[in-house]
Order: sequence, then C-alpha cells, then structure tokens
Amino acid sequence: MDILLDVVRVKAKPGHILELEFENGEIRRFDLTPYLDRKPFNRLKDCSSFFGAHIEYGTVVWPGEIDIAPETLYDLSVPINGTEHLRTTHAENA
Repeated sequence: MDILLDVVRVKAKPGHILELEFENGEIRRFDLTPYLDRKPFNRLKDCSSFFGAHIEYGTVVWPGEIDIAPETLYDLSVPINGTEHLRTTHAENA
C-alpha cells in the first residue's frame, strides 16, 4: 500500500539505517543496505556521504541528486517504539 506521507525528520545512523519521522507522527526505521549495490545509492556506501541525508520537499535526499521516494521509505520501513530518537536529533540540529 502506498501511503503518501511526507518525511519531516531524518537521522542517519551507523549501518546505513535511517530513522524517519513522518507527518502523521510515526517514527520508522529504514535499512538502506539492500540498495547500496545499485546506482545511484552505491555512492552512499561512503559513510560521510550517507550521513549527509536531509529533508527536501518531504523526502530524504543526499548531495549529488540522490533521493528516495517517501512512499518507498514508509512502505519498506519498520515502526520504532517511542519518539526519543528523533527528538534528540531535532534538539541537536536546533
């Protein structure tokens, strides 16, 4: 099911994991590892590139015009209990 929800916060974590908060308040974890052998995501194998993840227009993007659709992020991610992960990140970025 494709749910069209914007990503409102992202935190890149070790192991090529993204912690995502969607506009409905859900916090979910997405593992980018299976994509790292495919273009253009292979450029994110380098951790410094991966940790450049940020939000533009409701989705996660990286320098070099790399992005992934928010519905893919939602559909292929798993829920995380609690909200502490991203709240901490938001405070760090403030």
